[in-house]
This record gives sequence, C-alpha cells and structure tokens, in this order.
Amino acid sequence: TFMVEDAVEAIGFGKFQWKLSVLTGLAWMADAMEMMILSILAPQLHCEWQLPSWQVALLTSVVFVGMMSSSTLWGNISDQYGRWKGLKVSVLWTLYYGILSAFAPVYTWILVLRGLVGFGIGGIPQSVTLYAEFLPMKARAKCILLIEVFWAIGTVFEVILAIFVMPTLGWRWLLILSAVPLFLFAILCFWLPESARYDVLSGNQEKAITTLKRIATENGAPMPLGKLIISRQEDRGKIRDLFTPQFRWTTLLLWFIWFSNAFSYYGLVLLTTEIFQAGDICSNQSHWESEVVYRTGTLGESLQLKFTYILLPSPTCSPPIELLGYLAPAPLPGVLVTLWIIDRLGRKKTMALCFAIFFLCSLLLFICVGRNVLTMLLFIARAFISGGFQAAYVYTPEVYPTATRALGLGSCSGMARVGALITPFIAQVMLESSVYLTLVVYSGCCLLAALASCFLPIETKGRGLQESS
Repeated sequence: TFMVEDAVEAIGFGKFQWKLSVLTGLAWMADAMEMMILSILAPQLHCEWQLPSWQVALLTSVVFVGMMSSSTLWGNISDQYGRWKGLKVSVLWTLYYGILSAFAPVYTWILVLRGLVGFGIGGIPQSVTLYAEFLPMKARAKCILLIEVFWAIGTVFEVILAIFVMPTLGWRWLLILSAVPLFLFAILCFWLPESARYDVLSGNQEKAITTLKRIATENGAPMPLGKLIISRQEDRGKIRDLFTPQFRWTTLLLWFIWFSNAFSYYGLVLLTTEIFQAGDICSNQSHWESEVVYRTGTLGESLQLKFTYILLPSPTCSPPIELLGYLAPAPLPGVLVTLWIIDRLGRKKTMALCFAIFFLCSLLLFICVGRNVLTMLLFIARAFISGGFQAAYVYTPEVYPTATRALGLGSCSGMARVGALITPFIAQVMLESSVYLTLVVYSGCCLLAALASCFLPIETKGRGLQESS
C-alpha cells in the first residue's frame, strides 16, 4: 500500500510541476497587478473626477475589505468542494469584475466593482494550497518562495503597462489590459487537475489514482506499486477545526504573524513613498522647526506645520509611476536570502529572523542619516518583510492537514487583509502627528511577531503534508 504523499515523493519534481509553477505564477502576477493598479488609479481619478481625499482613500480600502471578507469563504469552498473549483471560480469572478470596472461611468459604480474585484482576489492565495499539494517535500519551500518572483514581475509589468497606456489610452484600457494574466490563467486552469490529496480525503480514490498516473506519465517517473490507501472521511472546511486543542495555539499565533506581515509590508510601502516624496526629513526638520518657532514662538505649532509641510505634499494628477517602478523589485533580495536559509534554519526561525531584521531597520530609522543610508535601510526592511511573508506561505499549508489546509490558509490571508486595511491609518494619519510614534508601532509589532514565530508549537521543516489531523 501507499499514500498520496508516497506517490508525490516517488514521482518527484518534473514537467508537470514546471507547468504548475507557471500557472501558479500567473495567479500571483495577476494578484500583484491588481494591487499595484491601486497606486496608479487613485491619483488619476482624484483629478479626473475631482474626488475628495476620503473618496480616493475609500477606493483603495474597499478592495481590501472585499479581500478580507472573502478569504475565509474561499478557503471553506476549497476544502468542501475542491481546490480546483474554488480557484477557478475566484479567478473567473475577478476577471469578470476587473474588466467590467473599466466601464464604470461614475464613482459609485467603480467603488462597488473594485470591491467585487477584491472579493475575488481573496481566493487567489488558494493557488498556493493546490500548488503545495503537488510538490515533493524537498522542492516545496523553494518553489513556494520563488512564486514571489512572479509577484515582482507583475508589479514591474503593471508599471511598464501604465507608462505606455496611461498617456495615450487612459485608465480604462489599463484596467482591461491588466486583466491579461487572469485571462490566461482562466484558459489554462482547465488543464489543471484536482488535488489528489483532496480526492482521497473526499473518497474519490479512482480519480486520485488517475491524477497521479497522469503526473507520473508527464514526469516520466514510475508510480509506486501497491494499493492507494483511502484516508478516514472527515468533515472539511469547518472553522472550529482550526481551534481544536492541537491547532488552537498555532492558529492564533499564525493569525497575528500574517496580520503583522501585511501590516508592516504595506505600511513600509506607504512610508517609503511619503519619505521619498518629502526628501531628506532630518535636514528639513531642524530648518522648519527653527523657522516656525521664530515666527510663532510655539514649538507645538512648529511640529504640526513641519510634518504637514514635509509629509503631505500637494496632490498631483500624475501617479508616482517612476517611484513605483523603482520600488517594485525590492522584495527579491529578501526572497533569495529566505530561500537559502529556510531549509537550514527551519520555517519558524526564518520567519523570526525576517521580523527581527525589519525591527532593527525600523530602530535605525530613528537616527538622522543621509538619503543613501535611509534608502538602504528601507529596502533591507522591505526585502526581509517580503521574505517573511513568503516563509509564512510555506509554513501555513504545511502545518494544517488536508481537511483544513485551504481554510487555514484562507483565514490567515483574511487576517493579513485586516492588517493591510489598518496600516494606512498608521503610515499616513499617525505620521502627520509623529514620525517616531509611527516607527515605534511598526517596530514593536514586528518584535512581537518575531516572538510569536518562535512560540509556534510545530516546526514543519522536513515534514510531509499531513493527510489527517
């Protein structure tokens, strides 16, 4: 007899997994482009439709609200009805409303349609669940981490697309052309088989064997001899299963880790944009403080005017496309470092190390340094928080059994969206009052997340995916 895990290890990594890597990469590329387009679309509509600032901010927030509200739902669907079905429906949903939003006549329509796009994007992380279940143990961490490369390609491609499309065809065509990776995925996903692990768990033994034989044929590898063992039938996609005594502590810690990852990653993106637009904060600080104190005699007013002047530049109708293109490749070095250490240190220590380096870089930002050093610190911080994010994507599917794997990943993704939704109020609103308090919030959050990573009860390095709890 043999289990699906034995068959996946025996068949190994080959032609099938290469195709699956490209397909999963397309999903991540589409996700990255839909996120990047928010930074380009909002300033354009601000001027074209004369929107007030709160409506511009709401256009971004509604996407994260849609993602937050749907992530757990897509995980539940993927556990109950299959990874392939859940992923296919979410991609087709996102594609439909993404193209439809290009024809929005007024602000209300585009707000609703972009919220529905966010609802669909909440299911894109399930591509990692399906991907991980077809990967042998030795290749799993490396392959999931390298998916971040497609995210970087997606952000760069979106910037290049905006440079050529925005001045000539406008933002509506940009929305349509940005859906190309989703369109390709929607066509190619019909080639994608259902997870053999899911089929076995749901009692479809013959379908699982057919899938495994197909992979073995494509890879040119032999199937294991014997009979495939059918797992004990379990209820799937139940949120209560994430809080059994075995997984309760793991779930709570992972929720905080995912929250901290997104909270810090998107917060750093906003902080970097503000700092780059402001120029050298440290040199301007003493000048404007002394200038306003001289005129008003009040230090409190000086601080208020200083941060308003430096960190809130006047609105512009030109999206910061060049700056976005400069920042887009920044996560790659962190992913490469994470790729090198994750199978050496283990998943928990890798996540803790990434959070710790972000914490140290945040502390160093308290020191008045030159622009070059400031840039280096921001990029190191962003690189390692990106690497930590990907390490969480490796760990989460590994720690949960097949019956709750998609739901576990979906719920964690939902908590990440909560962090992304909250972070603008820290990185932009709180920044107006105090740069240092803002940095304390981010550095403190990552310090706690590093400790949470160390306290995770299960290390998944060298462990196969669990079929049953």
